[in-house]
Amino acid sequence: MAYSTSLEAEIPAKPWGKPSLEGNWDFKTATRLNRPKNLANKEFLTAEEASKIEADIQTSRAAATAKEGEVRKGLDGQSDVDAGYNSGFLELGNKLDKSLRTSIIFDPPNGRMPAMTAAAQARNQPYWHMQSLPPEGPEMRALTDRCLIGMNNNPMRSGAYNNIMQIVQSESHIVIQVEMVNDHRVIPTDGSGASPSGAQFWKGFATGQWVADTFVVTTTNFKPYAAPMGTGDQVVLTERFTRLDGNTLQYEWTVEDPESYPVPFSGRQQLRLTTDNVYEYACHEGNYSMPLVLKAARKQDKEGGSDSTWMPSWFKGRLAN
Repeated sequence: MAYSTSLEAEIPAKPWGKPSLEGNWDFKTATRLNRPKNLANKEFLTAEEASKIEADIQTSRAAATAKEGEVRKGLDGQSDVDAGYNSGFLELGNKLDKSLRTSIIFDPPNGRMPAMTAAAQARNQPYWHMQSLPPEGPEMRALTDRCLIGMNNNPMRSGAYNNIMQIVQSESHIVIQVEMVNDHRVIPTDGSGASPSGAQFWKGFATGQWVADTFVVTTTNFKPYAAPMGTGDQVVLTERFTRLDGNTLQYEWTVEDPESYPVPFSGRQQLRLTTDNVYEYACHEGNYSMPLVLKAARKQDKEGGSDSTWMPSWFKGRLAN
């Protein structure tokens, strides 16, 4: 059984009649989360504009990779730190979203996330500041550094690497695994399972149900600082998975948290079916990274140093923003 959307594309279906969402889906993209300000209210690119942007991306990344060779020549101080995390580790998207939207965000209509509330900034500031300090212990590092949650999930957003999501589907449950930190969720399809009062989870508490041919997942009860995009413990994340054709899965999400953002905001992306595998995410393979981070911090304490050369330049820029 299959749903036909055109002569060229068919949507596979399960024996119980629902569209099949199964497969490995690639969500890396060069389309930005927020619409560039210079594009103002332009929602879609032309094919010619998209081709030029993709060509420019290839050119700029090739130049950046060439520049890394110059950085490695120094290998002292900041150069040493920066050279340890280069393009050899990255798998960035080089193609724009199939829809040719100018941003993943489509609501608000300007294609940009709303400004965070003052209350949310005050709530997050201590956590952000902590990331700039030499850590006294592992608890002072980000949850992603500690391999507790992924950097590109809830909702799924294109990141530096591990941008593959696998779906396994039965009539009663759908299992979603993102390669980054092996983030996985087992979600009932009948809307059952009330969120436990007072309980909080690293990945939140998810329930799902079919609305026509779209699988809708609602997630609440996130742990502090594990909630999506700087939100708080009252956030509601709604995700919608819709099979568009044999090779395309539309992924749409909405974040709602009035305490953190004055209005809800939503994103939409078309994921591509891929034959690439989902591999184990070892994170700190052998658990070397965290002990070395702490060892370096203690050395800095002993020597009375207080500079930030232990952080890569790109991370300093993120903190400044």
